[in-house]
Amino acid sequence: WKGCQNGTPNEFTAHRVSTNTETFIPLEPEVRLHITGLRNDYYLNILDWNQENLIAVALGSAAHIWNGKTHRSTERVNLNSSLKYISSVAWIKEGTCLAVGTSDGEVQLWDIETKKRLRNMFGHLSVVGAMSWNHHILSSGSRLGLIHHHDVRISQHHVGTLCHKKQSICSLKWSTNNKLLASGSSDGLLNIWPNDPGATVHCKPLKAIPHASAVKAMNWCPWQSEILATGGGMKDGFLRVWDISTGKIIETRDTKSQICSLFWLPKTNELMTGQGLPKNQMKIWKYPTLTNSTDLYGHKGRVLNIALSPDHSRIFSLAADGMACVWKYC
Repeated sequence: WKGCQNGTPNEFTAHRVSTNTETFIPLEPEVRLHITGLRNDYYLNILDWNQENLIAVALGSAAHIWNGKTHRSTERVNLNSSLKYISSVAWIKEGTCLAVGTSDGEVQLWDIETKKRLRNMFGHLSVVGAMSWNHHILSSGSRLGLIHHHDVRISQHHVGTLCHKKQSICSLKWSTNNKLLASGSSDGLLNIWPNDPGATVHCKPLKAIPHASAVKAMNWCPWQSEILATGGGMKDGFLRVWDISTGKIIETRDTKSQICSLFWLPKTNELMTGQGLPKNQMKIWKYPTLTNSTDLYGHKGRVLNIALSPDHSRIFSLAADGMACVWKYC
């Protein structure tokens, strides 16, 4: 992808590399993407892959849309401002509506199919670093520790607020059955909230689970609705799997590295983590034992964000070295 946004070049350049198709997971990516304009910010969530096989990647003040099948760029969402940047992206679970969070506290909705901005939603006063959809409810978290619930069907969209002790929200995930919302913050607190979009700032979480470092890498298990995996930041480095119904750890593993991102691999009952120093690799872990089964080396900077294709056959990794990779899986 090549372009120029306010004098700053933004580009994706794809390089196909040969892979051994007989191996379970090729140790080399099938596509390499050279990126400029990427913010090396641990606390942002700037990658998402939707059910329509579209990948959204935020680069500065633009979000690029990439077709996961043809490996070609299709559209671009642009803030048309040199003073702010896109700090988070999140696809609605069904359809082509993309939520875009910005550095000045705005949440925008874009219909990628019609190439139109649907609406601007205000309310946050700082960087919107994380968002998650629950049907027509979009939850967004800011660096001031507030989580806003937006009902995107109505004009008065702001229907509830959760307060996270004024610490930066760096991860938000609704559970697969949409009954629980998990939020992670920069002060190392994992909060579990009930599905109550009309909650006020006085609402207390169902559970508050402390960590030794920021809780940014986080995801619910697709096949066990109350199982949640979290990854510790630089001062922690532990991969943990929680039974949220009891608040207890099922298993834990010291990765000896900053965990920047993670998701579940439903085909093989495994977890994948994106790591930082010293090796900047991706690691695959057997569940529930958390035995390390595979390491993937394709980056020279920390793997900030990773995503899984809708058919679970491809992995997209985005790293601080200005490279993105597409890996064949299964």
